[in-house]
Parts: sequence; C-alpha cells; structure tokens
Amino acid sequence: MAGFWRHFTAVGRQAVVLLSPPAVRFYRTPPYLVKVGIPDFLNGVGNGVEAHGAKLEAEVRDLDKLMVIRTLRLKKLGIPCKHRKLILKFTQKYRMGLWRPRMDLQKN
Repeated sequence: MAGFWRHFTAVGRQAVVLLSPPAVRFYRTPPYLVKVGIPDFLNGVGNGVEAHGAKLEAEVRDLDKLMVIRTLRLKKLGIPCKHRKLILKFTQKYRMGLWRPRMDLQKN
C-alpha cells in the first residue's frame, strides 16, 4: 500500500509541474469592438423582437444596460414571454462572444 501512495504522489508532482498555468492569463474578454445600438441588436435577433425597439430604447437607453437586464423588468415593459426569452438568450450569447448582430455595410 505504501508503494501505491509513493507512486501516486510522484505522479501527482509530475502532473502539477506539467500542468502549471502560464504566468499571464486573460480572464476577461475585451470590450465589444463594434458599437451596436439597441435597434441593431434587436434586428439581428429577428422573429418580431424588433417591434419592441422603441420601448427598449426609451427605457433602457444603452446596450450595456440591456446586457444585464432581467426578465422581470422586460415583463414590466410589456414584452411577451417568447420575445423576452429571445432577448435574454441573445444577450447571453453576445456577452460570451458567441454571436454578433450582422451589420450591413453602408454604401457611400
């Protein structure tokens, strides 16, 4: 039994040395590179959510505040359940960097 523990701890020490983290790690994602407004965000979500753009623009006023909004506040604004779920789902994806609203190129 002692041989097992000696082998286990020796393997554990090697694993610690091999799996040690690098000196510098970046845990935070960089701020959003492209400035997106609330109407652009809702148009990217689609499915009729863009109909609530004026309401959200008047109450929330900023995309950063929309990123941390809760379902109860959306409910108080009169947004239906299906649209609330879509907004919350896509805000989470946007925060994690998994989704971006497609921005149309502006012609000069």
